[in-house]
Formats: sequence, C-alpha cells, structure tokens
Amino acid sequence: MKKGKKICIAVISVVLVCAIAVGSFFAISASGIFNKYVFTVDASQQGAVLHNVVNNVNIWSIEGNPFTNAQRNQENDIFEFVEYIQFMQCTGGTETRDLFKDPNDKTVLDDYDFTLLIDNCRGVLNIGAKPMLKLGNVPLKFSKNATTEHGFGMNPYPPDDYDVYYNYIYAMGEALVKEFGKEEVLTWRFGVMTEYENEAWFFDGEEEADPQKSAEAYCKLYDYSVAALQDSIGENVFVGAHSMTVTEGLWDEAEFIKHCGEGTNYKTGEKGTRVCYLATSFYDSVPGDYTDGKTLPESIEYLRETAESVGLNDLIYGVDEGRILEGNISGKDSSELLTRTCGYTYQAAYDARLITQMFNNDIAYFSAWSYLSNGFFGGNPTVSYHVAKNAAKFGGNKLLSTEKTKSGLILGSDVDAVSAFDEDENTLRIMAYNFKNDVEYDKSTEMTFEINAPQFKGNKVNVTAYVINDDCNYFDEWVEDRKTYNITDECFAWSPDDPSIDNPVTLSDEKAREIYFNELYPKYTECSKLEPTETQVEIIDGKITLNITLDPHAVVFYEITEG
Repeated sequence: MKKGKKICIAVISVVLVCAIAVGSFFAISASGIFNKYVFTVDASQQGAVLHNVVNNVNIWSIEGNPFTNAQRNQENDIFEFVEYIQFMQCTGGTETRDLFKDPNDKTVLDDYDFTLLIDNCRGVLNIGAKPMLKLGNVPLKFSKNATTEHGFGMNPYPPDDYDVYYNYIYAMGEALVKEFGKEEVLTWRFGVMTEYENEAWFFDGEEEADPQKSAEAYCKLYDYSVAALQDSIGENVFVGAHSMTVTEGLWDEAEFIKHCGEGTNYKTGEKGTRVCYLATSFYDSVPGDYTDGKTLPESIEYLRETAESVGLNDLIYGVDEGRILEGNISGKDSSELLTRTCGYTYQAAYDARLITQMFNNDIAYFSAWSYLSNGFFGGNPTVSYHVAKNAAKFGGNKLLSTEKTKSGLILGSDVDAVSAFDEDENTLRIMAYNFKNDVEYDKSTEMTFEINAPQFKGNKVNVTAYVINDDCNYFDEWVEDRKTYNITDECFAWSPDDPSIDNPVTLSDEKAREIYFNELYPKYTECSKLEPTETQVEIIDGKITLNITLDPHAVVFYEITEG
C-alpha cells in the first residue's frame, strides 16, 4: 500500500472515531448525564479514625443574652451533632464586649463584671454543648489609643500594661471556676483572638501597623492570656489560636507558631507556650468563585508543617469560620451572606466537598455560622443542616479505601466519595456528591459503588439512602415564590442568596416578611424534609453493588448494615 493511502485511511479512521465520540457525547448530553463513576470501596482496608467535623458553631456576639433561655429545636436539633459554641471576641474591644461595670472609666481598671459571660455559658451548658471562648479584643480602657473606628469596629491595639490584661483574664477564669467548677471549665475550649495576623483585627504601631511590632505584640498577648488561664483554671486548659492563613495577613503566622514551640515566653521567661489547637479561616468569594488564596488542605498543611517543625506535635487543626463570603445577588445594604452559605443545593455539594477534604486530611472541625433558616434554634433545616447531620455520623468511624474510576466528561466537575466503617454499630457509611463550581450546573452523574465488606456475614445487607437535593430544600420554592409575590432584591438588607430568610438582616422588608411567615412558611417546612429510602441488597460473590444517578449538586449518604 502506498504511503498516501495509509495517511488517507488513518485520517478517515480518526474522523470516524471522532464522529462516534461526538455522537455519543450528544446522546449523553441529551440525557443530561455526562459523567459516570465507579467507586470501589474496600472495608478490609481501614485507616484513620475520623472526627465529627461539624461539631462547632460561631456566634458573633453574646450581647442580649442569646443563650440564657435557649431551647433546642425539637424537629431539627443541631445539638445532636454540635458540641462547641464559639463566642467571638467575648472579652473585649467595644463598650458592650468589655466585661466591666463601667467600660469607659479609665480611672478604675478592675471593676470586673462577668455576669454576661457567665449567664451565656450557663445557657450553653443547659442545651448540652460546651463554650469555646475566643478572648479579645483588648478592652477600651486598657489601650491609650483605643478606637472602634477601625476594621471590625473593635479596639485593634494591644494593652498598655500586659500585667493589667493578665489580671483581667485571670479574674475571668477565676469567676468561671467559681461558678461552674474547675473540672467542668477544663472541658471547655479557649482561643486568643480572631485572625490574629489580620490588620483589621489587631496591630501595633504608632502611625501605621508595623508587621514586626504587631507579631511581637500578639505573641506577648497570647503568652499573658495563656498564663492567666493556666493560673486561674489549670495547667491543662485547652487553648489555641486562629489565623487567616487562607490569604496573607500583616505578618506571617509562622512567627507565632515558632514562638510557641521554641521562643521565650513573654510572661514566664521559659521556653515556649502551651498551644492545643491551631485554626484557620477558610472563605471562598461567592458561589461559583473560589478564593485566590490557599485551598483548605493547603491552609491546614501550612499550619501543621510549621508546628511540627518546632516540635509542636499532636495538635488538632480546624476552621474557626468560613465557607462563602458573599452572594451573587446583593441586598440593598450588602452582598454579604449572613450565614456564609447560600440557599441553593450548590451548598450541599460544596459542603460535602469540604467535608471530604477534611476526612482525607485529618482536619478536626469546620465551625459554621448557622444551619437553620433562623440560626441555631428556630426555622427550617437548610441543605447544610442535612449534610452536617449525616456527616456527623462518620465521627469515630474508620476511614476506608475508596478508589474512583471515571468515564465521561464534564469539564471542571468535582465528583467524589468517601467511606468509613463504624465498628461499634457494624455499619458501613458512604458519602458521595456531584459538584461543579457553578451554581447553574445542570448535569446528573451516574455512580456505581462496588463494595467489599467482609464484616457482613450474611447474604443480604440493609441499605438506607439519604439523598440531599432540591426535594429536601425549601430555597428553590422560595426563589420561585419571590417572583409570584414580587419580593425583589431590595426587600433584603444582605444577600437574598442566603437561606436565613427568618432573620431580618436577610429579609428586612416588613410586608415581605408578613407574606413569608403567614403564607409561605408552612409549605417550606414540608419542602425541607429529608425522607430516607430503605432497601435490601444481595451480597453476590462477596460484593455489594449500589447504583444511583445523582442530580447536579446532590449528595447521597448510604448506611449499610447486616441484613
């Protein structure tokens, strides 16, 4: 055969292959399914014990005593899985946060009044959780340059006299022990400030923030705070610190971590300072737009590598705040998401993706701002609640080998699964999601799970499936109802993409709120219910096979038990 004919045949072959591929592509496109995945799960290969990564929530302010008469939501109780409530900056920085009889009287520096803090801590204990007290900022009367006209509206300056600040934190710890007992308070967690290397929160310098002076001031503040906690509560008090890390701050947090490991303690003069955990913030910009900083695993790995390089081993690592900063739609005052989540089912798969990263990278927790349409205690469950409630069941389970094989094509899609085994309950758990970083993503994904689980001795297993999609989300109905009732973006103070519709910071218009509560709310209660399905599956040749087609941004949780 001549060379020219060989080339011609080769070209025809390529064209035919491409035509077949294109035909297959459009056939799959017409069905709405581009991706097909096979996940091979081997329960005989077990790894690390997993954390309950949803055990933590934040509250911005305890002003107004939000916990003194709090009652758990009987229908959707987040405290089935939430173990700690963070009080952000609960010991100072503004007139309402400074715990004194008269926060403005600089002639008296020890007129302490810890009633607000104690009452709220008691409320947290009454609902079955533990306080996580984030100390800071420095009280106004302790800083000669004190101002609330900077950053987050709190005093950003260090104390003029660190011994005076030590006395304040010591007195607080002493008051907590007197009220609740040393044994109880030692089960709580403490942190020293929020995002300590963020200039908007804390800095030192005469005319402008000085990176080196700010780093030294924070290390000194940390040392004095930890000493006060240890002296008043006990040597084994659980304490740590929260940095930005996901993006660069005024100074490198590695300076603080190295100081804790091998520096000279400003208060005691000894080497190092007690630290039990290191936390980061992790925010993406808007739904469908990742941060331009570090990924979550990269953020934690930077903290972990730095800590271990100076002998700080066995710390726990978590996220003290984050998720998604702003909505794609702005309210009349702001585009911020009040709960740092959006209401679309996108959030379910987004959360599942983060949780998978946490399971695979030994990250202990991700603190949330809310799970219900009205915060912690009221309202309907969001898709984030459904994901968190089921993800919490993985806590204490052993991570299993899960291998992924893909066929099909969705550019930019992020489809994955994670599995674990609960030895106490003899239960195998799987979480899988169909995600793409695009709120309007509209393609389903076929998934097959091929499972080897020698723990199951019979011929059948019971399979319970929880599928989180728009069938258990009130927000898609709300979006459509807004058009019907002409509830415009101007009816919202902050982004209408937020699911916390009950809160007036989100839905601020009074007429719209009347419509929401009087006409629509009961429907959303029904729309947000998650109903599991239960089936029996045969074990064939020692294998369990499950098949599912997941909607765009849907998440599935499987619980597999002996049949």
